[in-house]
Amino acid sequence: MASSHDADTAGITRRKSLAALAGAGALGLAGCTQSTDGGDGGDGSDGGDGSDGGDGSDGDSSLSGPINIAGSSTVFPLMSAVMEDFAEMHPDVDPDISSTGSGGGFSNFFCTGDTDFNNASRPIQPEEEALCEENGVEYVELIAATDALTVVVNPDADWIDSLTTEELAQIWRSDAAETWDEIRDEFPNEEIERFGAADTSGTYDYFIEAILGEDGHTGDYQATEQDNTIAQGVAGSEYAIGYFGFAYYFQNPDQLKALGIDDGDGPVEPSLETASSGEYTPLSRPLFTYPSIESLGEEHIAEFARYFVEQTTNEDLVAGDVGYVPATEETQEEQMSILEDAIEQAQG
Repeated sequence: MASSHDADTAGITRRKSLAALAGAGALGLAGCTQSTDGGDGGDGSDGGDGSDGGDGSDGDSSLSGPINIAGSSTVFPLMSAVMEDFAEMHPDVDPDISSTGSGGGFSNFFCTGDTDFNNASRPIQPEEEALCEENGVEYVELIAATDALTVVVNPDADWIDSLTTEELAQIWRSDAAETWDEIRDEFPNEEIERFGAADTSGTYDYFIEAILGEDGHTGDYQATEQDNTIAQGVAGSEYAIGYFGFAYYFQNPDQLKALGIDDGDGPVEPSLETASSGEYTPLSRPLFTYPSIESLGEEHIAEFARYFVEQTTNEDLVAGDVGYVPATEETQEEQMSILEDAIEQAQG
């Protein structure tokens, strides 16, 4: 089920999947990119004995074959981190993970039968369900983690620390404010530079749902599927603003400034703690991955899916390395039960 994706693609990049902003302010997915035309993807040339793996057959080389994953840029660093450990244990597995946006992944790859998983920062939508059904693609929905969608500005912007949800809507709605002093009188009379998710992104969809509603999203911004491009843009201008998954801020807290969001009870800053407690509203959200049931008929893909669900409660990896809230034990058990039913359906 090989596919050639036209977005950022990586084999594995654990703990380095989000590089620090360097010199000129560039933030990129560093390290281990994988060729999409075959190659020896994920050959473990950096060493690593895979001894910190999960409950699977540690070091078992009997599993082999490609695993193709597209979708959400928000889920991308988590999926990449989990895949790195799995590929170290199973060096004959050949992973291909692309950051295409949730909607781009569903529409262009997953629901056409070209990938094994689609990552998503919001639930699959009715038109995507219909496309999957049209192409005979069955799937299950698995919860991966919880994210605190984060609004960031330049660290030199000492004139702003928080925004109300109404002010945030003024900046991003279809008839958006043009200068900062239109938001608050004390803000500078400077043009607002906006960097945000493209309309194929689940983050874009969620931002409309949570903040903008029927007002819709402005088209006057630099849209991208790549969260590192948003970070680069915001880091390059004192008067810029952007939004993306918390992991991209978590990995670079000195290069970006996260704003507190006031939903009526005072500003709350995004963090693992406020996302977990539910205090960070309305921008806390679940993250998902969708495995194809047909793909789960292949043992190496089924084993990776099990490993991924096992790792959703791994605090060191999910919270410490990537920057999301891990699943609870109860949620993990529920997701594993859903997955095992799907595997039995695929392999039965």
